[in-house]
Amino acid sequence: MLELALLFIAGVLGGVLNAVAGGGTFITFPALVFTGVPPVAANATSTVAALPGYLAATLGFRRDIAAMDAAPMLKLTLWTMAGGAVGCLLLLVSSNAAFSVLVPFLLLAATVVFYWSEPIRRAASRWRSVVTPFGLGTLLPMSIYGGYFNGGLGIIMLAVFAMWGMTDLHQMNGLKSWLSFALAMIAFAVFAIGGKIVWGPAAIMSAGTIIGGYAGAPVARRIPRHALRLLIAAVGFGMTAVFFWRLLNGV
Repeated sequence: MLELALLFIAGVLGGVLNAVAGGGTFITFPALVFTGVPPVAANATSTVAALPGYLAATLGFRRDIAAMDAAPMLKLTLWTMAGGAVGCLLLLVSSNAAFSVLVPFLLLAATVVFYWSEPIRRAASRWRSVVTPFGLGTLLPMSIYGGYFNGGLGIIMLAVFAMWGMTDLHQMNGLKSWLSFALAMIAFAVFAIGGKIVWGPAAIMSAGTIIGGYAGAPVARRIPRHALRLLIAAVGFGMTAVFFWRLLNGV
């Protein structure tokens, strides 16, 4: 019962964070590993479990998405799924041992990107004159990374959107939620065929992400972003330290 509660609560918190600013993987992935799910399967399960939460967050931002007249949504969706499929296939050929070595470094990189997301997004916006708006040169690498690990993907997406010239944060969060949902859909198909989804924990965590994802949109409009960023960064750095300890001790 304690493990079930941990997975559900992790799903709720992960859903809220993904909808608000990203970083839900910092909670959902470690929760799965700590309940005994192997690292590769935990990463696959975490990505799939976030799927309904992404959909719920998309519904929460539906008015902001509808206001994006210039965005080629079909193109963005299809290419996000294509890049995500490549990343998922790369994960399928990774061993648990190799992925366990990468995890703390991926978490550390994702947390650093998350914590300094504002200056990164400002720096990225300077490239709007040389980066093609909604271009594949930035969309595909982002999607491949998301299919492989997913951690910190929301922050990377926001930085890429800034490079495209987007400025409305609510529209950016809406597009982030929709493309994350599209990526999670293809991940669901690839990981299900590859046998990497642990269905029981995925179902429990998914139920939590639905609640958290739908609640995330109104939370995004009210919670102080600085306080939220500090909290998520603390979780990210804490989880990074735990996984480095596990790596050094062969756990």
